Amino acid sequence: MPLTRGPDMPENLIEIRDLSVAFSGQKVVSNLSLDVRRGECLALVGESGSGKSVTAHSILQLLPHNGTLTTGSITYRGQQLVGADQRTLRELRGNRIAMIFQEPMTSLNPLHSVARQIGETLLLHRGISGREAQKRIVELLEMVGIQQPEKRLKAYPHELSGGQRQRVMIAMALACEPELLVADEPTTALDVTVQRKILLLLKELQQRLDMSLLLISHDLNLVHSVAQRVCVMRAGEIVEQSDCKSLFKSPQHPYSRLLLDAEPAGEPLPRDTRETVLQVDNLKVWFSLTGGILRRHKEYLKAVDDISLSIERGKTLGIVGESGSGKSTLGQ
Repeated sequence: MPLTRGPDMPENLIEIRDLSVAFSGQKVVSNLSLDVRRGECLALVGESGSGKSVTAHSILQLLPHNGTLTTGSITYRGQQLVGADQRTLRELRGNRIAMIFQEPMTSLNPLHSVARQIGETLLLHRGISGREAQKRIVELLEMVGIQQPEKRLKAYPHELSGGQRQRVMIAMALACEPELLVADEPTTALDVTVQRKILLLLKELQQRLDMSLLLISHDLNLVHSVAQRVCVMRAGEIVEQSDCKSLFKSPQHPYSRLLLDAEPAGEPLPRDTRETVLQVDNLKVWFSLTGGILRRHKEYLKAVDDISLSIERGKTLGIVGESGSGKSTLGQ
């Protein structure tokens, strides 16, 4: 059951003070301090290698064997997590504080079905099994937007799309109604058309369940539509903290401005009369689907259906779409 949230509960769910982390003696996070407030979405933004994920993993004491938390404190509702015993951490992980990672295919067990993997979390932290667990699993899958959830219970990770796998990971993370969800680059491995859907889903669930969301990302454009506050990291340090609106309107640190300037902007160049080097008109690529004893033709899979395009000399044309949309077939 979710924790009772009385008026006397501290405003900050997580408090990190003067955190420093080193890998094999090399400092990767330096004197970092931040708060995650109750019911808010805080984005931790920076380029690759800036220390975002290390900071997130430090909250649950999930550093690799060569990682050392050298100084600082991390508290959850006033409870010190640095140096906490394994029993305390097991109670928190996946229960009060949950985490989803960049690549769901490496986080999910390829040998276990969707129902079994979510069910293990329910059994471990809630003691729920059997029909009660199955009912809860269906509710979770439906909540994260998986169509016909009953039919997905026996599915294995390789039978799901990238977006579906990430939704399953979110369902697992929410199984025990955590107070804090840490999302570490949750859209990195997804198609561009799926990324925004997943982030909007996380935002919707964060508001509906009244939980805190710590969103780790390198993409300021995606963060803008989801987060309330932003911490910008560079080389293991937070260089700017601000509410999202103020940061995008008037960043104070040069590095924050650099990140914003890196976003595509401006009007398209005027069209000229350059030579057309490739012209495609009404292209169709259909694959026949056969079946039955005599392998008779039944229907077609329309991989590319009536596509027209042109490319002018010196120009670049981008073909964008989700997996299975026909991009590779068109190129081939």
